[in-house]
Amino acid sequence: MSDSSAADILNKIKPLMHKRVGPYNSWNPVSRTQIWQWCSAMGDHNPLYLDDQYRAEHSEFAADKAVAPPAMMQMWSMRDVNGHDGPGSTTDNLFEILDALEQEGYAGIMAVSYDQTFHRYLEEGDRAHHYSTIINVSDLKTTGIGKGFFVTQLAEFMDQNDELFAEARITYFKYQVPKKPAGASKPSAPGKINRIHPVENHDHAHFWQGLRDGKLLIQKCDDCGELRHPPQPMCEHCQSLRWSTIESKGKGTVYTYTVMHYPEIPPFDYPNAIVLVDLEEGVRIVSQLIGTKPDDIKVGMSVEMKLTEVQEDMTLPLFHAADPSTTEKP
Repeated sequence: MSDSSAADILNKIKPLMHKRVGPYNSWNPVSRTQIWQWCSAMGDHNPLYLDDQYRAEHSEFAADKAVAPPAMMQMWSMRDVNGHDGPGSTTDNLFEILDALEQEGYAGIMAVSYDQTFHRYLEEGDRAHHYSTIINVSDLKTTGIGKGFFVTQLAEFMDQNDELFAEARITYFKYQVPKKPAGASKPSAPGKINRIHPVENHDHAHFWQGLRDGKLLIQKCDDCGELRHPPQPMCEHCQSLRWSTIESKGKGTVYTYTVMHYPEIPPFDYPNAIVLVDLEEGVRIVSQLIGTKPDDIKVGMSVEMKLTEVQEDMTLPLFHAADPSTTEKP
């Protein structure tokens, strides 16, 4: 670990700040097929995106061009499955500052926040790219996990005319990983690692409290009657802000799933089966499937919820196979 002072470190990395790195180009233009795939996976039925007749009658958009959901902002210029950026993308290293902090002994990293701003919709045929800039590094801070620096990145998402359609501010915490105590005769037992507690605010505190009370609550629009999950302040169908809740029975089927084998991240058990469940009420929920071997998981299999207190003051709706023959024996 470097003996440099915090002031020395900041002086070293200051020249690396405010360097706009890019472009990171898309592999493909915005397409109806990708929009359909996104909406299908997310259960987003907003007619603005894919219904040409709806756009012709109720919007200012062209009837013959699909409209991309704003939440797809980042995916258009993402790397492919092999980690390659789109043709013509920069090869410059955006994260020079993070690398420099690691060389100074701040090897730990934790994502802190991700704030998005949407300026306009993309339409079928648009082509996206983005630029990134490290816009701020804090003074040395002391937190519960150690000392470190908060680093804020600005990502600017542009269309083919270099017009800004969205932006994001991402903050990371680069911190010193605790060293083994000097003179220790044997490794100290690792402390228990807990799940990260969800942030509870006005929009979804009712959901987490409902779980603690033994109920899986689903939002219902008080004006059009549509159900929605995860919780959000506005109905995507009629834009009403009035809502109430219904209690789900916790029964459904596996819409899709993935099984995580590596990296093994505490406190989860591995292999870790993550499922997207079609609830009987008509909404989908992401959860874990417990008690079932990965080879026994099938799309369409029936599952039931088991409210589980995973740690103090945190109850989660985990799922298990409804068919006892597919349940893993202890």
